[in-house]
Amino acid sequence: MTRIGLVVNPVAGLGGRVGLGGTDGPDRARAALSLGARPLAGARAAAALGELAARAGKPTRAGCPAPGSGLLVVTAAGPLGADSVAAAGLAGQVVYAAGAGRDTSAADTAAAVRAVVAEGVDLLLFAGGDGTARDVLGAVGDVPCPVLGVPTGVKMHSAVFAVSPRAAGEVAAVWLARTGNVRLRDAEVMDRDEDALGEGRVTSRLFGWLPVPDIPVRVQQRKTGSTATAPDAVGGIAAEVAERVGAGLLALGPGSTTRAVAASLGADVSLTGVDVLALRPGHPPRTVAREAGEDALLALGPAWIALSPIGGQGFLLGRGNQQISPRVLRAAGGREHLLVLCTEAKLAALGGRPLLLDTGDDALDAELSGHLPVITGRRRTSLYRLAI
Repeated sequence: MTRIGLVVNPVAGLGGRVGLGGTDGPDRARAALSLGARPLAGARAAAALGELAARAGKPTRAGCPAPGSGLLVVTAAGPLGADSVAAAGLAGQVVYAAGAGRDTSAADTAAAVRAVVAEGVDLLLFAGGDGTARDVLGAVGDVPCPVLGVPTGVKMHSAVFAVSPRAAGEVAAVWLARTGNVRLRDAEVMDRDEDALGEGRVTSRLFGWLPVPDIPVRVQQRKTGSTATAPDAVGGIAAEVAERVGAGLLALGPGSTTRAVAASLGADVSLTGVDVLALRPGHPPRTVAREAGEDALLALGPAWIALSPIGGQGFLLGRGNQQISPRVLRAAGGREHLLVLCTEAKLAALGGRPLLLDTGDDALDAELSGHLPVITGRRRTSLYRLAI
């Protein structure tokens, strides 16, 4: 029997769609719930297990695969893992229950990880964000247990996560099958540097490494720090954006590039939130919403959406901008009103790797996939591939 571990941080990602950013600490999680946030971590963990089960089936006498045959998920009770196992229709063994019936904490995550790893698993899946990855790092210690993150948080700067929940299932299946020449690599556990954020820079701090199956296409890169953006490049991008939007609303995603573009337009926007500007030719932009959540964006009505990919990772949607949800994207008109902003240097640094999508809506991700013009300057675009 193949044994895989699963630990879910049920509050991971709660703050994303309501515009609160990460949910480290019980106060922020409760604030997110009070604003109408819905837990998504359990469902994303179940999606990863479902993909794993579909790929890990063993042939029956009739020659058809039996999904999940010979697979046992060692986990924690309730929302800490067992609920996701049940949703995926797999067999589970609960080895930790102390934190399942109340507000969960970092201590619960660490205790659950220690209990699961002590049972001897071939791979530990954990569902969460960068804060959860740090908890796993501290709990695993020197135990040589392969680890893989199911992305369910807001930021996810670390290189220990698959690019999507389904990709996590793919990677887990390949690793457990021991097919091919898949090896482990030491992947960085990163988290946002709050001191740098106070200085107007989005960068990450290294906390350590975890052993992760090395499948580059399906496991994300770490985020690289923001660097100074050339004023002429930003000015050209801003001019192109203003011309395309004309008189209308422009929702700017988080990041140093979009903030620099807003400054060139004459507006001051937040570095980690989604702000909405009202543009009008010949007039300075007017801020109509600051650090808006999903509901506020929907209430404002259709708007152009301007995003810049995360440096190093290439994520365009699904990392740090979850408030630009599938509902918001569809209300805006999808691809037709999506502006991708990126300097030529930042685009070249991706080395040809595609821009990535993880909106949580498979149909929308498929609609957005393909080549899309990326604005790199005034009257300058580069066709670049978006992929799931």
